[in-house]
Formats: sequence, structure tokens, C-alpha cells
Amino acid sequence: MRRNTILIEIFIALLALAFVFPIILIFVTSFKPDAEIIHFESILPQQWTLDNFREILASPVEIPIFRWFFNSLLISTSCTFVVLTVTSMAAYALARLNLPGKKKFFAVIIATLMVPGQILLIPVYFTLDFIGWLDNPLALIVPAGSSAFGVFLLHQFFKGLPRELEEAAVIDGCSVFRIYWHIILPLSKPALATLGIFTFIGSWNSFMAPLVFMDSVDKYTLPVGIALFQSSYSSEYGLTIAASLICTLPVIIAFLFFQKHIIKGISLSGLKS
Repeated sequence: MRRNTILIEIFIALLALAFVFPIILIFVTSFKPDAEIIHFESILPQQWTLDNFREILASPVEIPIFRWFFNSLLISTSCTFVVLTVTSMAAYALARLNLPGKKKFFAVIIATLMVPGQILLIPVYFTLDFIGWLDNPLALIVPAGSSAFGVFLLHQFFKGLPRELEEAAVIDGCSVFRIYWHIILPLSKPALATLGIFTFIGSWNSFMAPLVFMDSVDKYTLPVGIALFQSSYSSEYGLTIAASLICTLPVIIAFLFFQKHIIKGISLSGLKS
């Protein structure tokens, strides 16, 4: 039995290494000069250099990476706030309040998870064009509030909270909103943290929506800006890899910082019926 456990742990470690290795390779390659990248001799750089990062950061007009970074940070943070606000209210209403037809309404929300997001690009584009939001950060922030996954995740968590807390709050004279704000949300931090980090990472990595809804280069998010940069500097491998690392690093840091909340939130939310 002990031997089988060791073999399983070794297999899991090798599998984890296979997933992490590309990130490690991007990291070490970004510190190589182009000559070492083209003529590969070893994984680690023989001559460590920061020239790739210096060239990217020293050309704010030609490569406005700081602007793209700020756009991504603003949009991802705003999307996270909107999603947490809207989905927590919707999930609370569907899970804790006695509303007529809430089960059917919840079923419709879950059914939308089966619809690929690409199908909605055209109707959303025409809607945003009609209200004049194209080439505006609002085009990426406001539609993000309709997160069916967020409603499902929080709904499953809210259903597991004890009813006695709400009953005691009602006896004390609390309104529905005060129960939601002072009782439900504080008890739901693991699920909210999970949804928040998933939303932030998803918004940060989003490529199709910013590409379709944004027209100005200075309003691009980091993934779209990096793709534009790579098409212009496709032969300069050191610069493109360094730019990819700049785009990926914030997400990795966010995941490492919130990984305990993600695991706890999934274990508490995803398995409740």
C-alpha cells in the first residue's frame, strides 16, 4: 500500500512538472539574448541579460505596454467587482428567498452555460454599437456581470448556509438586504474569493472580446496588445518571449496568492447540491 502511494505521488509530481515546465521555459528564455534562443544549447541562459525587458519598457510610444497593463488591470478589477456584486445578489435571491418560479429561472440561467460565448459576440456587438459603447472599457465591464457560472457557484454555497441565522436576524428586525450584507456575505468569503480570482484571471486572459469591441491601440488590453506586438516583432524572439512573460506573470502571482482560497472555495461550493 505504501508503495502504491509513493508511485501515485511521483506520477502527480511529474504531471505537475509537465504543466509548470512551459512557464519555467518562458521565464528563463526571456533572459536570453536572441543568439542563444536561435541556437539552442541549454535551458538556462549562458549569458543572463535584461536587454529584452529594457527595450520593451524603454519604448512607450511604439510599445505602450504600461498603457495595456493599466487597461487590463482596470477592466479585470472592474469586471471582478461587477460580477461579485451582481451574481451574489442574484444567487442570494434564488437560493434564500421565496420567489415564484425561481427554480425555472435558475434552470434557464444554468442552461446558458451550454451556449458558447462566441455565438453571443455578434448580438452583443450590435447592442454595444447601438448604445455607443464600442471602443469603451464599459463594453468589456458591463456585459461581464451576466455570469451564469458565478450565479451557480454562489447559489450552491448559499444553499448550504443554516437557515437559523436568517430566522434569528428576522426576529431582530433585519431587512432582506441587511441579512444579505451582514450575514450571508461574511460567511461566503471562500466562495467569493474563488469566484473573484476566476473572474479576474478570465478577464485578464480574455482576447476575443477586447479584439472585437476595441478599435484604438491605446485602449487594447495586454493580451491583444501583446498579440499586436508579436505580429510586428515576430523575428525578435527575445522581445516576444519577454512580452509574453510580462502578460503572464500577474496571473501567476494572483493564483499563487489566492490558491488556498480557490481550493477551499471549490471544496465548499462545488460539491454542495
